[in-house]
Amino acid sequence: MRPLLGESDGAPNFAMRLFSMGEGGGMPRHTNRVEHEQYVIRGRARVGIGDEVHEVSAGQVLYIPAAVPHFYEVVDAPFEFLCVVPNAEDRIEIVE
Repeated sequence: MRPLLGESDGAPNFAMRLFSMGEGGGMPRHTNRVEHEQYVIRGRARVGIGDEVHEVSAGQVLYIPAAVPHFYEVVDAPFEFLCVVPNAEDRIEIVE
């Protein structure tokens, strides 16, 4: 994850980050305290949000509400996306 924009840049409400995942990459099912807005730049992945699984690719957007379990599984690497989150305290919890 690479921070692109945040409070230290004068953005008082939101932070923007770039995520890049390689072949076989992903993130396990987890929750965050803050919502996520995401824009897929390249590659493809299966993204689980709550009880739904979406296959996403370049140009698609995702909304992940706060506290909703979600995961990522790379299908076509590299999988890259922009992620915008509120400038608020966050905590990641792995969901079994």
